[in-house]
Amino acid sequence: MISRERIMEVLADYDIERVCVGVLGSHSALDVCDGAKEEGFKTLVVAEKGREKPYTKYFASREVNGLRKGVVDECIVLNKFADIMKESVQEDLRRRNTLFVPNRSFVVYTGVENVENVFEVPLVGSRDMLRIEDREREERNYYWLCEKAGIPVPPSYEPEDIDTLVMVKLPHAEMRLERGFFTARSSEEFREKAERLVRRGVIREEDLAEARIEKYIVGPVFNFDFFYSPLDDEIELLGVDWRFETNLDGVVRIPKTQELPEELREPLMIVVGHASATLRESLLNKVFPMAEKFVEASKQYFEAGIIGPFCLQTIVDADLNFWVYDVATRIGGGTNIHMNCGHPYGNTLFRTNMSSGRRLALEIKRAIEMDKLEKIVT
Repeated sequence: MISRERIMEVLADYDIERVCVGVLGSHSALDVCDGAKEEGFKTLVVAEKGREKPYTKYFASREVNGLRKGVVDECIVLNKFADIMKESVQEDLRRRNTLFVPNRSFVVYTGVENVENVFEVPLVGSRDMLRIEDREREERNYYWLCEKAGIPVPPSYEPEDIDTLVMVKLPHAEMRLERGFFTARSSEEFREKAERLVRRGVIREEDLAEARIEKYIVGPVFNFDFFYSPLDDEIELLGVDWRFETNLDGVVRIPKTQELPEELREPLMIVVGHASATLRESLLNKVFPMAEKFVEASKQYFEAGIIGPFCLQTIVDADLNFWVYDVATRIGGGTNIHMNCGHPYGNTLFRTNMSSGRRLALEIKRAIEMDKLEKIVT
């Protein structure tokens, strides 16, 4: 793991008055750039060839007939996302005084080992907590941390012990950033579906051994976009989102009497978008204690603890109990819905438009003003 001392050595060579906020061109990059521009920072996106146009053209900063448009000031286009780990690219980022905001795409496309041990560019967030999102391969994953913190997670099962409806969690066979999830209600159904999905090329047989099998909690999904400020030692709820998933969202609208073709009997759950939500106010009393427990546990078990944005993804059952089924230890995937207009709860807290991207930029700005950048970078 790259030490914080090494990162502070890198920062010592920065022109702090000319800091640039950088991000990988995927996931929540537009939210990060939009928020950074709101707080007066220059923005930089590292994009992959073939996926660069949103950042080099459509949302690029430019002037058109006297009208200012866009949020991306500079874009570095690489042949592959993983090329960001090349020393020449890192040197370019450091030369531009880049503070880099990690998102899920950054970790998946470049490899968490490289993020931890090779990427010598200051990260705004918790470098040592990004690994815990790998629920299949990490023993100290977010389920482990939630259990240590006393946060309810759905009970887990071994394949031979399935005696209720379960969700089987593993990566998609080809799109490794995406889900190859499926449901089953018995060991026999688990095996039958798994074999069918392997044949269809949706999942890989070798991934099944590491799959997380957990009780299917029936209820609505609420993803809580939190922010922990090390500068203030405060937890902030900024917003709530939920997901659109293909082709699941189309399947649920088909009448039950309609027999489904075989390819739709195990619908895909690939996230393609998000929507904003709010929560019944009395239930907020159950939500904040989960965030408090998570932050305290992160400080206890990880060197830096959680820094900045994190997301607790939950399901609420019929008894109004919250179950955490996923955790993001960086900016969440659904925060783009609050660009510019801000999160409902963040707006209420700050009395201005406050998205996750802007809250990140505000923390950077305040850390620079307070001469406490060491508190928010790793």
